[in-house]
Amino acid sequence: MFQQTAPLDVSVTAVLLIVAAAVVLCIPRVIWSYFGVYITLVHELGHAFAALLTGRVLAGIRVHRNQSGTTHSSGRGGFSGVFSGFFGYPAPAMVGAALVWSVFQGYTAAALAVGGVILVLTLVFIRNLFGVLVVLVSAAVSVLLWVYAPPEVQGYALLVLGTALIVGAVRAYLNVVSVHVSRRGELRSSDAYLLYQRSHIPSPIWLLLFAAVIALSIFVAFSAYVSTL
Repeated sequence: MFQQTAPLDVSVTAVLLIVAAAVVLCIPRVIWSYFGVYITLVHELGHAFAALLTGRVLAGIRVHRNQSGTTHSSGRGGFSGVFSGFFGYPAPAMVGAALVWSVFQGYTAAALAVGGVILVLTLVFIRNLFGVLVVLVSAAVSVLLWVYAPPEVQGYALLVLGTALIVGAVRAYLNVVSVHVSRRGELRSSDAYLLYQRSHIPSPIWLLLFAAVIALSIFVAFSAYVSTL
């Protein structure tokens, strides 16, 4: 299952089509209203994994149809709360870059398997019915691709998903920036504002740090693509 295989060989035309497909998933409002929910799930999983890494107790995750979500965890120490609070907006870009890298390193099947297992384990922490549905659908797609799709189809599917996660992360980031710039009545929904309350470090600093991690993820994915051309 985790054996390395021959990396997927893609053409310039294929790359352009992959990027186009990713844009279609993230830009048109109708499609984004569905795919954006998956971005929210990955966002919340970013909080959850960061919380677990710092020894916090994960109480539950909720994902809602309006693309909002919450992750509740508890633990001692201000650092753990700040650390877990940070890895929401960067998470989709980081996962997207990891998926793109995996495909071009020959670990497509492993990425699908690991992703499917993580999604199944996530069910333990989901606390609302819609969130369960989102996780089940996501896990089912991963399992179906892993079991039935040929390696080339798996590779292209993960490239589209990984690239779309990065595009989606950028869109979500621009949205949170707009909250701070022109929709300040919604500040309490912003992770950057919540991090400011926990750390007393100004929100713009956190927004810059979000941008830095997202930019690094874009660079990793871009480098992976370039290495195959």
